[in-house]
Parts: sequence; structure tokens; C-alpha cells
Amino acid sequence: MGMYKYIGLLWKNPKANLGDLWQQRLMQYRRQPATLRIPRPTRLDKARMLGYKPKKGIFIVRQKLKRGGHSRPRPVKGRKPSRLSIKLPLRKNYQQIAEERVSRKFPNCEVLNSYLVGQDGPNCWYEVILIDRAQPTIKNDTKLFNLAQKRGRAQRGLTSAGRKSRGLRRKGKGVEKARPSRRANKRRQ
Repeated sequence: MGMYKYIGLLWKNPKANLGDLWQQRLMQYRRQPATLRIPRPTRLDKARMLGYKPKKGIFIVRQKLKRGGHSRPRPVKGRKPSRLSIKLPLRKNYQQIAEERVSRKFPNCEVLNSYLVGQDGPNCWYEVILIDRAQPTIKNDTKLFNLAQKRGRAQRGLTSAGRKSRGLRRKGKGVEKARPSRRANKRRQ
């Protein structure tokens, strides 16, 4: 087995395999700011699988998210409703929300992909791979440059996590209403 295979096996069950190191990492992540640019990926195997290359113009940002559902804001005017705040199911997955937040924080970059690096009770952390479209090394790499030209990939749901929450992972029978989008299909009826 190669090095990446061993790293992947460690991350199958990090709590058991990494032990105290895992607890120390989570404690360190909790103290850090919500959005933090880091020098190298924590999960090298996963980052390389998703398109990370150690060259100028590609970098990693760790994003912290609060877990739990979203509650509708309490109405200010009018009569008192029977339920003051209603728990709503998340329409997006946490990974997509993390990518969107990082994308807003770094407006000159595009999101390539992301992966989970840890979670505890209230929080979860994702590492997001970003491409800086202004770098000459990115301009020379046609595949990365074409991705970087698609502005707002994370906001439009074009990343892998976004496509998953839009229901675009499957094709054919059973998912006829997923394309081009659920809203467009509803409008067409």
C-alpha cells in the first residue's frame, strides 16, 4: 500500500486511530477563528483526491460551522403566533454552507472542492480548496483556469457538495424532476 492509502485508513475512524491527538486538534480548532487560512491540508489523501496541488494559486481554508437546524426569525409585528420559532430542515448540506461562507470571505478566488476534517457536538470543520484566478500558474493550467473562470461556483451550487444537495448525483428514472432544477420543474407545471 502507498502512503495515501495508509493516511486514508487512519481517517476511517480518527477518534480511535489518532487518540489524544484527535482531542488536542479539536480543542485547538475551537479556539481558532471561524475562517482560517492554513499552510497545508490536514487530510493530504483527500485533498489530493479532490484536486489540491502544492503550487502557487491553490490554498486551503478551514471553516467552522455550528451544527443544528435553522430556526425562522420571530415575527416583530402583528399577533402572537402559536409557535414563536419554527425549526426548519436544512435545504443545503453543511459542506455547501461552508463553501459559500469561504467563497464570500475570499471574493477573488473560486472554490474547487472541500472535505470534512472534524466534528464534535456543536461544531463541524471543513477544509475548502480555493483557486486564485489571478496567479500565472493557474492561467497556464487550462483545467484549473476553466474552473476559476466560472464565477460564484459555490453560490450557484456547481461544486460537488452543491450538486449533491440539488439532487444531481443521479440520472434517469426516479429523478426526472431534478433537472435543470427542482424550482424550474415546479415552474414548468
